[in-house]
Amino acid sequence: MSKSKHVILIHGNFTNNLTWENWKKRYEQRGYTVHTPANPGHEGVPAELRKQVHPQLAGAGLQEMVQNIQDLIATLPEPPVVIGHSMAGLAVMKLVESGKVAAGISIDGAPPKNVQAPFKTIKTVFPSFLLFSSKKHWLGSPKWFNKAFFNTLPPAKQALAYEKFIVPESKKIAWDALTTSFAKVDFKQPHVPMLFIGGGEDQIFPASFTKKIAGKYQQPVDLKIFDNRSHFICGEPGWEAVADYILDWYEKQPEEA
Repeated sequence: MSKSKHVILIHGNFTNNLTWENWKKRYEQRGYTVHTPANPGHEGVPAELRKQVHPQLAGAGLQEMVQNIQDLIATLPEPPVVIGHSMAGLAVMKLVESGKVAAGISIDGAPPKNVQAPFKTIKTVFPSFLLFSSKKHWLGSPKWFNKAFFNTLPPAKQALAYEKFIVPESKKIAWDALTTSFAKVDFKQPHVPMLFIGGGEDQIFPASFTKKIAGKYQQPVDLKIFDNRSHFICGEPGWEAVADYILDWYEKQPEEA
């Protein structure tokens, strides 16, 4: 079977599909058909979504994210390569588990329920759980994002990144990843090629944690850590090296018989 020419780029929490604009163009230049769907409740212009939360955001959880991609996959002529960042890294693990993709790439991916997150992760993302609030969504301050997301960027670029890309996120998806059985991954199951990518300066999911998640799989997976990269690894300067590494890796995988 020949290699897939379809790629789905899945954004993570607090951003939407507009974060993939540069990746889409770059991959199209290499001959791929690239799909960049917005996760449920994330459609729109970030600046407008920060003013008026999308009406579907409150009900948008992990299962809704995965189902949205499964619905897209059902319309494609072949199993796609799926690439997901942050929470979408966990979605990629679930999509690989479904057996309907050609390869899966998790970038700074969130952990399944059956992998304990380190204290650093819990401390950083704790506000998004809205533990003592009836609110259904949360948007961190620019200060929080500068520390958690954009820590490798200079201040001027931090402000620009927040303005251009950041959106509110649902409380539901944070709790889904922590409490639902759907968020578990079967690490024993045979799978298509998988690549885990981590950022050396990621303040949410440290590189050591990415290594831990990858190491849970009983069948081999590949791992690449990019030094001096933040959780904003897909958008910070040097994103091209990450994007190219992924396609180069995929194109080197043996074709199925």
